Amino acid sequence: MKPLRLLLALLLTATACCSLRAAERTSLRAILVAASNEKGASDRRLAAYEPTLRSILRFESYRFLGEGSATLGVPEEGTLALGQGHRLEIETEGSGKGAIRLRVAWYDGDQILMRTVITQRPGVPSVLGGPRRSDGEVYAVIVVGR
Repeated sequence: MKPLRLLLALLLTATACCSLRAAERTSLRAILVAASNEKGASDRRLAAYEPTLRSILRFESYRFLGEGSATLGVPEEGTLALGQGHRLEIETEGSGKGAIRLRVAWYDGDQILMRTVITQRPGVPSVLGGPRRSDGEVYAVIVVGR
């Protein structure tokens, strides 16, 4: 009788663990930004991220160009449309300790600009520096998980 109880307990534990894992979800927000060396005020919508942008990209001002958001399971694939033809194709993977690993492909139309993997912690922004625009500004994307 004891081996049967042990087997049932193991099956219940395994089922509960699998159910919790399948229910894991993350909400992502991504913001398309133009960074410039022109002096001037940055867009107010980026105020919360400006210190991070300055420390990573080191430009003088930042403009908000568009944003997208999605809630994805872990693991799952999804797309965040950012505006101006830009999008992020994201594949989520579990990473542990509250962090989610994201495989990110950044596109401008059909052209891929970047492929990278980031570990996203809730509330901590990640910044992707992108290509130079025709006007001399540089594209960037801020990714924030909730």
